Amino acid sequence: MTTSPAARLFGDHFLARLDSPEQATVLQVRELCRSTLGPEADAVSREDVFAWATFRTLAREGVIATAFPRDYGGSDARQVVRIRIIEELGRVCSTSASMITGTDLSSRAIVAGASETLRHEIVPRLCSGELQAAFALTEPGAGSDVRGLQTSIRRDGDRYIVNGRKKFITRASTADWFAVVGRAEDDPSVFIAVLIPRDAKGFRISAEAGKLGWFGVPISSLEFNAVEVRASHRLGAEGDGFSLAQDALLRARIGHAAMALGRAIGSVEIASRYASERVLSGRREGDHQGVQWMLADMVTQIEASRALLALTADKYDQGAPDVALFASMTKLHATDLCMKVVTEALQLTGGRGYLRDFPLERFFRDAKLNQIGEGASEVHKTVIGRDVMRRAALAERHPCLHDGPLTDY
Repeated sequence: MTTSPAARLFGDHFLARLDSPEQATVLQVRELCRSTLGPEADAVSREDVFAWATFRTLAREGVIATAFPRDYGGSDARQVVRIRIIEELGRVCSTSASMITGTDLSSRAIVAGASETLRHEIVPRLCSGELQAAFALTEPGAGSDVRGLQTSIRRDGDRYIVNGRKKFITRASTADWFAVVGRAEDDPSVFIAVLIPRDAKGFRISAEAGKLGWFGVPISSLEFNAVEVRASHRLGAEGDGFSLAQDALLRARIGHAAMALGRAIGSVEIASRYASERVLSGRREGDHQGVQWMLADMVTQIEASRALLALTADKYDQGAPDVALFASMTKLHATDLCMKVVTEALQLTGGRGYLRDFPLERFFRDAKLNQIGEGASEVHKTVIGRDVMRRAALAERHPCLHDGPLTDY
């Protein structure tokens, strides 16, 4: 007789918003985490080489396909579904979660901007996992600030010539195609995106760079020395490079928030279970009020952040004009919260939490990159703060204020 899994510490209230097939997809991923991805996560994290077995599992089970349109073999999942999938994966394995957010980042510009011929040639194979793509945006002197890019792209008849460098490119060592964003050489205000094959002449991929966490998805640098690209491999029109990059980053930021919250949820689950078993001064650790208050703060803040993320995903699906601002808010809040929660969870588990074979050591190393990737927390604070000041002068005057300038108070 098969027994049902025990109830989870964090509820499934957000699943009620999904239809039955969407709920089934999330539960399928949850079972995959329970049976395969969770048990294998520690082994995957031991060495920073591309986790092919994990990737193939996600492709075989159709999880990769959730990022792609149905016309090309995907399931075209809504963002409200995608965040639940990424949260489930992030709860056990950053590698798995980053492969899903990375699929959005690397493939979005191709899906949105490639010609119909190119899409039919490449996208179904990206969807199935037969091919991989990488998104080449970040440079030594420009990260989330797309307007700071220095890579130049020059039109030369029926081709483009690309020169420049890119840095911190995930999947560079395994990608078959590279979506590259740069500036038009004759007009730097124009951004152009092109799709470059791995074997292009003049294109060099560096050795993989060592990093602190997020093992299983290595990064490398790229160099373009007069790389020729057929004009048919341009993504979108000339000038669309900026908007294509912004949409890819927008989806990736929402994904980062979901991954961070998944990891925060997993951290609290582990720490609270430990507190229920560890005896301290004759009592369970979790019976001490100080520990209960720590857990109360963590659970409350996580649920609040999950609600903000759900709102942001819904805004994306509805095409709301302020979705980019909300993506910055949820990415800032969720990733900063994750770092705080993982640190406190590790503190609650003491020396065991610091051990290499205890999951929180891995969670701790992985948490930091969420605060940095796709726009550091400070970048998003600036974006949000500037927007507040822009709208403040135009917003309805608070009814408790007297008429006249506030400086007259």
